[in-house]
Amino acid sequence: MQPQILVLKEGTDQSQGKPQLVSNINACQLVVDAVRTTLGPRGMDKLIVDHGGKAVISNDGATIMKLLDIVHPAAKTLVDIAKSQDAEVGDGTTSVVILAGELLKRLKPFVEEGVHPRIIVRAVRSAAKLAVDKVKELAVKIESKSPEEQRELLRKCAVTAMSSKLIHQQKDHFSKMVVDAVLSLDAPLLPLDMIGIKKVSGGALEDSFLVAGVAFKKTFSYAGFEMQPKSYTNCKIALLNIELELKAERDNAEVRVNNVEEYQKVVDAEWRILYDKLGALHASGAQVVLSKLPIGDVATQYFADRDMFCAGRVTDEDLRRTQRACGGAVLSSVREIRPESLGSCEAFVERQVGGERYNVFTGCPAAKTCTIILRGGAEQFLEETERSLHDAIMIVRRTIKNDAVVAGGGAIDMELSKHLRDHSKSIAGKEQLLLSAVARAFEAIPRQLCDNAGFDATNLLNKLRQKHHQGEPWYGVDIQKEDIADNFEACVWEPAVVKINAITAACEAAAQILSIDETIKNAKSGEPQMPGRGMGRPRMG
Repeated sequence: MQPQILVLKEGTDQSQGKPQLVSNINACQLVVDAVRTTLGPRGMDKLIVDHGGKAVISNDGATIMKLLDIVHPAAKTLVDIAKSQDAEVGDGTTSVVILAGELLKRLKPFVEEGVHPRIIVRAVRSAAKLAVDKVKELAVKIESKSPEEQRELLRKCAVTAMSSKLIHQQKDHFSKMVVDAVLSLDAPLLPLDMIGIKKVSGGALEDSFLVAGVAFKKTFSYAGFEMQPKSYTNCKIALLNIELELKAERDNAEVRVNNVEEYQKVVDAEWRILYDKLGALHASGAQVVLSKLPIGDVATQYFADRDMFCAGRVTDEDLRRTQRACGGAVLSSVREIRPESLGSCEAFVERQVGGERYNVFTGCPAAKTCTIILRGGAEQFLEETERSLHDAIMIVRRTIKNDAVVAGGGAIDMELSKHLRDHSKSIAGKEQLLLSAVARAFEAIPRQLCDNAGFDATNLLNKLRQKHHQGEPWYGVDIQKEDIADNFEACVWEPAVVKINAITAACEAAAQILSIDETIKNAKSGEPQMPGRGMGRPRMG
């Protein structure tokens, strides 16, 4: 008998060949089925409960994919493309997963029939190139003639991004807010971190508002705080990283004194240090003092007596945003405060928002920033609203940078499907069949839009194929009328860059999964391996 030869460590799991490829495709199919129903204006939401029992309700593809604990290595590729789409463009995360899954589903029969994966991968890559070129050719460059027209175009893109979200009822209210928020940033970078989103429970969604400046929740305060003024105009702001309170003695500190006077000197010195700091701040002319560290009751009372406002324990993110917006520097010492180290703003006010009080800085000279304050019922509802707004903000940013748009609602997907089908007829060999399979995969998006809305998908897709064959490239699904319509006329627009990114990512993922023919799973190191069973030895476990 030949001795057993172990090249890999004992316990390594190895599977290869055609069954391995098919099993990978099936695993991806399961992931796609998890997010399939969330696509479009009539998409359903998912309730995901994590290990800690925290429940998240969402229909954002990327969020769902992140929260699903996917262990299958091939299916993780789909999670990666959803994340990349979210990071790069911000929207279209569900579409990209559905498209990748549908490509694999349509190509699976060819794998089972024994077509070499390399031939399939080549066809997928050439289809991706054809599709991207077609999107670029079809994309309509919007000539922004005036700021009003540009604003209207951005609003339409924001409305399309929000129509499939939880807040679609209030999309008119929020789309204006999102466009104003993005347009208030510094071009051409449009830094995302300069848009703050704060959530305040209670009230209706329509009570949400935009602050053209920095706003953050009132921090923990000490006695004397209510005596401070709560509004200023043209005020100077000191940003600190200093603790302004009397420190408690350290447990292991030891001070030996011979008499009471010496002890008094130690106490006085401590008070003097604190008062010197407070005096320096008052002398600098600052009217608002913000610190990352606590500001104690003595300091709070001192500032109140001198008509100054202070807030301690301000979070790092809020302090940095205030610094970038109002200018100045975060100081770690109050010796010789220079005028240029202080920030300034036109107006500061503390106002009540629901059950919370907010400190609001407006008219900031250094950098443009804004804060969206969201109102609404439950905590989960507010979190989902924030995710929906993030998608819309990303779409508006992308549209400003690349002002080419295409029609949404499955219109562009049907046109790409027709284009690939026509092209497949002009080539010979296996690639013709493969291209036509990829062309059918592009129909997945309009089909899913119909399925999610409860429409007859076959009937509507036949109508769409006919329209596209007649040379009407912008016909897509009209969710409102349960029919097809010219979505470009109906202003269902999305930036071309969203589609291009989605096609590229989906085809790359499909190509990657198709080119895997073997999975080798290493046994975890450090775990005791099961000893081999000898003759007559009982089975373990």
